[in-house]
Amino acid sequence: MSLQDVMASSVEFGTCAMRGSCGTKGWFGKPLPCPYDGSAQPPEDEEARSLLTTVCGPEYAEGPVCCTKDQVETLYDNLKTAEGIISSCPACRNNFRSFYCTFTCSPDQGTFLNVTSTQKSRTGETAVKAVDFFVGQRFAEGFFDSCKNVQFGASNGYAMDFIGGGAKDYKAFLKFMGDEKDLGSPFQINYPSEVPDNFTALDPIPRSCADNDLSSRCTCIDCPDVCSTLPYVPPPGSEPSCHVGVLSCLSFVLILAYCLAVAGFSIGYLLQLTIRRRREKKYERLVLGADAASETNHPLSPRSGNRGLLGASSLAQYVDGEESTGAASSEESRHHLGRGASLLDPMDTVQPRQYRLNNVLRRFFYQLGFTCATSPWLTLSVVFLLVGLLNLGWTKFQVETEPVRLWVAPDSESKLQKEYFDEHFGPFYRPEQIFVTSVPAATADSAPEKPPVLSWSHLKYWSRVEQGIRSLRSPSGYSLEDVCFKPAGPDGACVVQSALAWFGEDISDYDENTWAEHLLDCANSPVDCLPDYQQPLKPEFVLGAVPETGDGKKDYLKAEALVVTFVVSDSLDPAVQERATEWERTLRKYLLDVTEQARQEAGLAVSFSTGVSLEEEINKSTNMDVKIVVLSYLAMFFYVSIALGNGVAARDDEGVVSSLARWARNFPKLFRPTGITSSSLSIDSRETPRLFPRLPRKLFVGSKFTLGLFGIALVILSVSTSVGFFSLLGVKVTLIIAEVIPFLVLAVGVDNVFILVHELDRQNLLHGPNAAATTAAVQGSSNEYATTPMSPTRPENPRSPFAASHDESVDAASMPLYLRAEERVARTLAKMGPSILLSTVTETVAFALGALVPMPAVRNFALYAAGSVLLNALLQVTVFISALVLDLRRMEANRVDCFPCIKLHSRVALLDAPSASHGLGSIARFIRRRYAAFLLRPVVKGVVLLTFGGLFVASVISIQHMQLGLDQRLALPSESYLIPYFNDLDAYLDVGPPVYFVSHDVDVTQRPGQQALCGRFTTCNESSLVNVLEAERNRPESSFIAEPSASWIDDFLRWLDPAQEECCRVLKRNTDRFCTERDSSARCQPCFAGRTPAWNITMEGLPEGNEFMKYLNQWLISPTNQDCPLAGKASFGMALSLSETRDDVIASHFRTFHKPLKSQEDFINSFAAARRIADDISERTGTKVFPYSLHYVFFDQYAHIVAIMQEILGLGLGSVLLVTALLLGSWRTGTIVTGVVALTVVTVMGVMGLWGISLNAISLVNLVISLGIAVEFCAHVARAFMSAGTGLPADHPAGQKERDERMWTALVDVGPSVLSGITFTKLIGMAVLGLTRSRLLEIYYFRMWLTLIISGALHGLVLLPVVLSLAGGPGYPTQEADEEWMSNAMRNDYEYAPFLADDESVMSD
Repeated sequence: MSLQDVMASSVEFGTCAMRGSCGTKGWFGKPLPCPYDGSAQPPEDEEARSLLTTVCGPEYAEGPVCCTKDQVETLYDNLKTAEGIISSCPACRNNFRSFYCTFTCSPDQGTFLNVTSTQKSRTGETAVKAVDFFVGQRFAEGFFDSCKNVQFGASNGYAMDFIGGGAKDYKAFLKFMGDEKDLGSPFQINYPSEVPDNFTALDPIPRSCADNDLSSRCTCIDCPDVCSTLPYVPPPGSEPSCHVGVLSCLSFVLILAYCLAVAGFSIGYLLQLTIRRRREKKYERLVLGADAASETNHPLSPRSGNRGLLGASSLAQYVDGEESTGAASSEESRHHLGRGASLLDPMDTVQPRQYRLNNVLRRFFYQLGFTCATSPWLTLSVVFLLVGLLNLGWTKFQVETEPVRLWVAPDSESKLQKEYFDEHFGPFYRPEQIFVTSVPAATADSAPEKPPVLSWSHLKYWSRVEQGIRSLRSPSGYSLEDVCFKPAGPDGACVVQSALAWFGEDISDYDENTWAEHLLDCANSPVDCLPDYQQPLKPEFVLGAVPETGDGKKDYLKAEALVVTFVVSDSLDPAVQERATEWERTLRKYLLDVTEQARQEAGLAVSFSTGVSLEEEINKSTNMDVKIVVLSYLAMFFYVSIALGNGVAARDDEGVVSSLARWARNFPKLFRPTGITSSSLSIDSRETPRLFPRLPRKLFVGSKFTLGLFGIALVILSVSTSVGFFSLLGVKVTLIIAEVIPFLVLAVGVDNVFILVHELDRQNLLHGPNAAATTAAVQGSSNEYATTPMSPTRPENPRSPFAASHDESVDAASMPLYLRAEERVARTLAKMGPSILLSTVTETVAFALGALVPMPAVRNFALYAAGSVLLNALLQVTVFISALVLDLRRMEANRVDCFPCIKLHSRVALLDAPSASHGLGSIARFIRRRYAAFLLRPVVKGVVLLTFGGLFVASVISIQHMQLGLDQRLALPSESYLIPYFNDLDAYLDVGPPVYFVSHDVDVTQRPGQQALCGRFTTCNESSLVNVLEAERNRPESSFIAEPSASWIDDFLRWLDPAQEECCRVLKRNTDRFCTERDSSARCQPCFAGRTPAWNITMEGLPEGNEFMKYLNQWLISPTNQDCPLAGKASFGMALSLSETRDDVIASHFRTFHKPLKSQEDFINSFAAARRIADDISERTGTKVFPYSLHYVFFDQYAHIVAIMQEILGLGLGSVLLVTALLLGSWRTGTIVTGVVALTVVTVMGVMGLWGISLNAISLVNLVISLGIAVEFCAHVARAFMSAGTGLPADHPAGQKERDERMWTALVDVGPSVLSGITFTKLIGMAVLGLTRSRLLEIYYFRMWLTLIISGALHGLVLLPVVLSLAGGPGYPTQEADEEWMSNAMRNDYEYAPFLADDESVMSD
């Protein structure tokens, strides 16, 4: 560049300010220039002129200069060091050369340079100590702008970090270059902003990286101004969506529809109320003066009993046909079909609807139950033998704890890519990371703030800790040197990122007065304080939470945390891995001691993580807060055992409280004189005064504690057998299975136990030893059974009541009321077996379909859950039936529960006929008297539908805000040392994780493959891998990429540049042989010296084919040092995977860094962004590229988890629909059940969004459980509803009342069992689990399970009854109803009207 642009005022052209060398400052260092106030002189000789033109260009080919030959040689050496870093950008390189050539040799040096002070050199000569260099703002800014974006790929940083100390503006850039330092200028160069009148600023026109001149123009990598703009891509998670204000369109539509529904219901109800009142007034006018009784009983009266039923207003006119009115209709309307069915039409016109599959199932379960009941010990022996054989699979038992194999599908793309990366480049390093902060001083007024961590005492203390780490020895004698990562090879230094590395790992050379200045210098210019491994250490890697001053600069001395990282190598070799893990365990133990000591000794808080920490801490047993979990299960076990015997009250016994009250009332009679009179004779022995209270018999005999424990034991046995069976098949157990399966099987199994026991209690009421007396008492005038003996003998070979044909001549009056125990148990299973089959098959199929999900944790859970539920059901319909009959025999023999060897004497009490309401437990009585009648009112139905509709709308809105992810802190024990570490990681680490873009299946030995990857040459593809990565780096909000990429292909080809004389060298005598470090420069020459065509940025003439591999192999073993920073050994030695013969590149990676990731959303979005970028590069270049970072394999699940959730829940609901429709015999009812199950799951998902429960593998498993337990809540109610029908068509005018009565019967029949079996059992367990200290248990188990139990109970016992009563399918009667209840209804002429009956109505009970 011409110097004619430089203007001078008082100082004339051709004068110098300094010239020549006057020795060094000390024994070592660069030569100092001599002050010289004279005219410029020609070079000493032609050799000096030639050297000058070589270094500074043809502008110095003639004329005088202000430098000597030795100065030019020193300048040449200095420029070579810098140009190895900036040579990729011609504008920066030429501006840099022009700047220093002008400063050193310009003949007009005196016009812009002023020597301000001198010093004596080592040789005693007067040398320059400081100068003022006047540089114009235009040139200074242009110079800085041309270099500020030049990248140095080997460090994933910028050239400015090396040549300008990371300067952010031209003033800081000039200051860094001018400061006196060992590796920089040997004297001080100042750059005054004000130029004295007798000087003129050096202000030529600078080169721009965007100029079209080939000597200026830089590539996109180093000059963003020439980059093409990529199409806009919205940040992950912020894709445009339809919104109406702040609401999404879906939310808006749902809210609008719900508001319209509420308005429609309100208007309809008001209209109906108004019309009804008008009809009442009209009717009162018509019947004025009529008899009040006839008015009340008239079927057309709006005050009649039908008023309380939905649809009753239209029912009356159809009681006896369209013309039926008056007393005749009233008389005929009293005939009802009995249990759950009203005889609304004449008996001979209504035929019960039969469902062949139902009859087949009832016959099957009757035969199964009768077989197990008649041969209980044989059944127990055979089944337990088979179960024992399956449990032999425990010998193959294995627990899967490896996180990748646990949460990532075997064929997952991320898992395959991780394996590919590990195989070709080696596993990712094992970081041992430590955070050191000051312990805050306690203050009473506010939360304490962290004081700065940097102080001389803290540094001295931590220096001793680091020395202790370096000297650690594992039990086998391994030290840090044996396991650390050494980028320069086995003889190199370990990578230890610590602020102490700026001090050379030894602070003994510094003191309390000098350490701060040195640390600031290193933080501001890391290149001046290279650690042992010779790579600049940026302050963000070693200092955390650095505050900013008022002018936006970092105040490093006030950093809150020291960040220390020891990088340990990893390997696929188990021996190498074991060596690393052994040393890491030693380090962990050492740091645990340091953590305790540092707080007391130095006031430092230390948190850390080692390579073995996370897996070890996650797998700790304390992770699950075992005591709380066990206590939760014990509470449920105890409740089940106690509550099982209280479902149906005894006929002839009283409670504990009433017994104590009776004893207290009669106790004083012991001390009164007694006389025997007829009036004093008591026929009730309970009235006899006693010294000690006589506790009720049910405490001892009626208890079912042993039976409850046996049922729980079957639950545990089914889980154990499932584990044994699948272990035999090679399916590994996971911790989530151990945590969840017992909960699931207990919910399902206990419900079935309660249903069977309660139904057996009802069978005992109907056909037990006291059945005849009770029935006779309540029959009234029909006393046909009054003489039935208390315990008649049943024939040995009874004919099944469920046989295909029946003798029509045999009616109910001729059938014995008493049935022996085996028959009653068989009838129990016959009635409830199909219901158990329905729930079991539905849940088993739904869970089994979950095995289609590829995620091992979910797949294995689905298999174990399906197996456990199925095995538990099989045990309940076989072994538990045998246990039922044994327990029933014990009870009827008056033997004490838990101690069957003890037999109590029967009590004799001649009582009045007991109230039939005593046959129901308290829950059943509440449902019968209060709940069912209230729920089935028309207005209540409407309110229920609107309420659950609103709940559905709110849930869908909430689901849209549900987050993805699992904070790994939740999976750790509450006292884990990793929790403070992760907290500090979020607070103090200001760098993101590295990400590698791996290119494979591309021929890099040929020019097209090279151009698809490179970025620093003019012929590189505009959309090459490196260019796209650079363009993405410029939009970090979408790409999550924050640092320049390390491009091996560019550095390798630049390594061949003959201008880099110390890089690629060959022997002059034998150019086929490469020079080594031991060969002198005189014997060597650049590899491409004299080559035709010469090395150039167009890539023409650069090596291809075998020649490419020849140079590449040499580059990979060439040491990376200050002489040749482009060499590949340290920077890219592990970035390429070569074939075994080293004649081909199989794969290579390009490293960059994510921006700091602080949340689960950031990690998920970074993965999504990297996948998008890799796919884009592959599409643009035609090469295969994939991204890899350490966390990708764990967050891969979130790319598919929504689709997996939709798939597994969709398949589950589909299976629920098919199975329920088939086994219930009604598509309508099956659809309703499936819809209610779906609403239950939707509600659980809605609560997840509100309660901070993220969607991940654990919550997905819980959603599958929600589906299964929702089926359990709904299946038994739906089955009971369908089994109480009369066969009336759905459009029959009386169909609404018939559905209401069937629903009432279903609620009374199975409602108590569902409440006791699932709801109360689980609520008790959840109440105990709520005491846990584990955040994982609290959020993903306590919160989710509490939600699903409450949601399941509300949907199964509130919404489902309402919907079935409105739109349920036509039912079919049970065989028992055909034979007994219908016959009794016809013979005894009683009415079954549950909604009108009084509390003591016998048949209502």
